[in-house]
Amino acid sequence: MPPEHEGTASPAVPPLPAPYRGRFAPTPSGPLHFGSIVAAVGSYVDALAHDGEWHLRIDDVDPPRVAPDAESRILATLEALGFEWTGPVTRQSNRIQAYTAALERLRERAHIYPCTCTRVEIAQAGLPGIEGPRYPGTCRAGLSHPFRAPAWRLEVDDTPVTFVDLLQGGQSQNLAAATGDFVLRRADGVFAYHLACVVDDAQAGFTHVVRGADLLDSVGRQAHLARLLGCLPMTYLHLPVAVDRTGQKLSKQSLAPAVDPAQPGSVIAAALSFLGHPPPGALEEAPVRELWSWSRAAWSRDRLPRARTLLWESPAASRAPK
Repeated sequence: MPPEHEGTASPAVPPLPAPYRGRFAPTPSGPLHFGSIVAAVGSYVDALAHDGEWHLRIDDVDPPRVAPDAESRILATLEALGFEWTGPVTRQSNRIQAYTAALERLRERAHIYPCTCTRVEIAQAGLPGIEGPRYPGTCRAGLSHPFRAPAWRLEVDDTPVTFVDLLQGGQSQNLAAATGDFVLRRADGVFAYHLACVVDDAQAGFTHVVRGADLLDSVGRQAHLARLLGCLPMTYLHLPVAVDRTGQKLSKQSLAPAVDPAQPGSVIAAALSFLGHPPPGALEEAPVRELWSWSRAAWSRDRLPRARTLLWESPAASRAPK
């Protein structure tokens, strides 16, 4: 670099934007259904359209939810549909040491405390929350049952957590009223989704989280936890969730059928159409690489439906008598 002339200021150089690093993080509790593919396609194409990376993480931190052979089926489906991820597949089951270290940091800073309350006892308190009964803070002053194995809860207050979602707009959540102090490690030793997700996203350097709007209410807890751990803030985009005629989310629990990896063009085209980007019909029969290339060029966040849920019917269901 040439020396600057004395008495002159160097021109201001704007900082380079952080590179786009996104991810798809399915839970291996069963095969991928249409709702899963919508999240995968949305996150993948948003990364492609912004010249970013797209990583694949298997969220298998909760052993009782892991189904045999689910991971291999998920990977096989993604490969058949032409997804290409950056780097190796990572698994939360290999990250227990990182979660333990994060929990200890929070304990040292007095952000967490042990709790021995049962779900029945919490429900009996009668405090409503966004995901069922809200924890009343019973064990903040000491264990309610000293001889039970404790869970560990993060203490929250009524300071609003605010953020702007790229699709759903401005959001604000009062954690004290929405969830109460929430669990980071269960009494059986299993780490909670929120802690594992925040630690993994931060340590992987992810910048963007594009996922279904069923997880929009999780951002308040995750953003609050990330701030306490000193993590950089994330950019969020929550896509509409596919629901059936009854308004129920397509999920493994609702027995949503697995997508057919033998028809990759039809599957990808259906997900793109659901997200406001219907491709030309001829591309459904073209090699999937051409469909992905089209979607990368056509993608615009302005075309995404600004809704938290959207009705989706499979071709078979739409032909059935109503």
